[in-house]
Amino acid sequence: MEPRKLKIRDLTLRDGQQSLFATRLNQENIDKLLPLYENAGFYAMEVWGGAVPDSVMRYLDESPWNRLRSVDAVMKGKSLLTALSRGRNLFGYVPYPDTVLEGFYKEAISNGLNVMRIFDALNDIDNVKESIRLINELGGIPDGAVCYTVDPKDENEAPVEQPKQGFFARLFGKKQEPVVAEQKKIFTDEYFVGKAKEMEALGAKIITLKDMAGLVNPSRAASIISKLKAAVNVPIDFHTHCTPGYGLASSVMAIINGVDILDTNIWWFGGGSAAPAIELVYLFAQKLGVEVDVNMEAVGQIRNQLLSARESLKEFDLGKLPKPFDPLNDKLPAEIEAQLDKAVAAAKANNEEALLNACHAIEEYFGFPKPNELVKNAEVPGGMYSNMVAQLKALQAEDLLDDAMRLIPKVRRDAGLVPLVTPTSQIVGSQAVFVALDRKKGNADYSNLSNQFISLIKGEYGKTPVPVDPAFRQQITGDATERPYDVSKYKQPENPTLDEFGGVKLASNTEEMLLLELLPNVANGFLRKRRAEENKVTQPAPVEEKVVEAAAPITGEVLKAPMGGRIVSIKAKPGDKIAKGEVILVYEAMKMENDVVAEKDLVIKRILVSPDQVVNADEAMVEFIDAADAAAQTNVTEDSAEAPITGEVLKAPMGGKVISINVKPGDKVAKGGVLLVYEAMKMENDVVAEKDVTVKRIFVQPDEVVGADAPLMEFE
Repeated sequence: MEPRKLKIRDLTLRDGQQSLFATRLNQENIDKLLPLYENAGFYAMEVWGGAVPDSVMRYLDESPWNRLRSVDAVMKGKSLLTALSRGRNLFGYVPYPDTVLEGFYKEAISNGLNVMRIFDALNDIDNVKESIRLINELGGIPDGAVCYTVDPKDENEAPVEQPKQGFFARLFGKKQEPVVAEQKKIFTDEYFVGKAKEMEALGAKIITLKDMAGLVNPSRAASIISKLKAAVNVPIDFHTHCTPGYGLASSVMAIINGVDILDTNIWWFGGGSAAPAIELVYLFAQKLGVEVDVNMEAVGQIRNQLLSARESLKEFDLGKLPKPFDPLNDKLPAEIEAQLDKAVAAAKANNEEALLNACHAIEEYFGFPKPNELVKNAEVPGGMYSNMVAQLKALQAEDLLDDAMRLIPKVRRDAGLVPLVTPTSQIVGSQAVFVALDRKKGNADYSNLSNQFISLIKGEYGKTPVPVDPAFRQQITGDATERPYDVSKYKQPENPTLDEFGGVKLASNTEEMLLLELLPNVANGFLRKRRAEENKVTQPAPVEEKVVEAAAPITGEVLKAPMGGRIVSIKAKPGDKIAKGEVILVYEAMKMENDVVAEKDLVIKRILVSPDQVVNADEAMVEFIDAADAAAQTNVTEDSAEAPITGEVLKAPMGGKVISINVKPGDKVAKGGVLLVYEAMKMENDVVAEKDVTVKRIFVQPDEVVGADAPLMEFE
């Protein structure tokens, strides 16, 4: 009897580089790899979707459509090309109407895409059904992905029964004592199987158990995969990550329990926060008598080229390189062979502890990252945890981290027990921080709310696994009625005529217009560059010789980049006085935006970087003068001082940026009226009047960055 064959979906060119290197693999490196992929025999290659459409425009100044076409031109159908879609949200963060979905899917399939993996952050079937229908109608293969998550640990914090009070009484009144309610498990095997059956009934041709956080432990992988195999008639794919240390062991259990397709990366792009390396999966498959349906010699050629690709990404690479390894030619030491045998025996006996110990020993030998115990114990995605750490550090509120982590279960329950995946992980994490801050200040829970959390509670993201308590919805939104997002309100972005480039349209064809609809801010800049390039070709401007002066030497104190990354935005200019804790600039590293704040009062002398510039660790970004030294050089008269504050003052609940101001001096604002909108922890927040007030003075302006407790307004 022939051995069972295991199909492989290679993630290297999309999820692998996104998980480890912030989606910075450029077209030049892709082009070097593609000829080697042609004969590798992967069942499928994930090459598009996810962060690719955004990132290749934003960071690499490349066309997402050219990326897809270039892969299709080389592969010629030898491996299925796959992409990741957030269903109703596509590759963005808002729900799009069917016309946008159809346009994008049609263009993608015509440019070579075969499989669209479709998921929804809430596992709301209503948010994926149109995508499944459209992909089928357009000749593609819909892959229905069920997002794995876990019930919150009961010991962290019990759910709270909401008190029956008026909206603002709850918002600003005395904090209520929690009433412990009985827990009920929601995310059972039957929950995931039920979602899979619904997707199959809608026309999904593949079902993926999508474990974006790597939280599926080996025993659970065995249980869910075996039940999925029994319940549905289409191939089952298992997608996981190695962050908390389960990935390799759970993949072994998935193989034993009959999974049809396994998602892997090639050696240099595997392990850690990415999916397991195919080379380790191959070793286990040999022990299990399962044939990995891939040309491993071709994989070796790709692996050799990938090393130089990884070296080109070193400024985004905070991991360490594993040992080189060729499973076809390198002999394993006896102790690692023994660990492989122990792991297989433990897996067959469903001995999870022994299986994990053996797999961790194997990974440690090869030099892959150790399990992240914080992520494992907290049972939240690694990106969510690290994002909270970065944001709290920027806000100088690291002391809130433990409290915020303990509050995540409460916020999840209050919000309908949402899975923690983009964007719900960011929404829940930020709101947990806000609640921790509320408690620290002695305020009622949910005194500070992000607009995204309000939208989630309204129902605008879809139906949550557990219905939101109408009383809680009333508390948060002012209306107990669920209000789904109305896609009929979607407004297509304008496609302006660019007079400066000869009267051409910003988007010159259908695919460019689709980019403008999906990612308007990023696509706007990207497309303007394309029109500018075309204009230079048709109307070359005269070349002026410019004398480039040498930069003056740095004589003041310097702010350096904490780690390699890219400058996102600069919040200050030369001459600005910056208070301790205020944000000077924002830069991106490890797929996260980080605020760089002043460690003391200072005056900006020079900005040494510019937006979109890539900086290395310890590279000088800002030259400044100590504020005390600057004050000694400046004569400040009494006449220049502002009038003293005599009325009541509205202070910033936490550090952030003012987005908009809704009032002006002299306005009378009723209790609950919105005074201004500010952004904190990447979420927009309405600051409302806690009682009837008359605005006397406004101390801030739009785009201004403020610290915690900074005065925003004075009232009569």
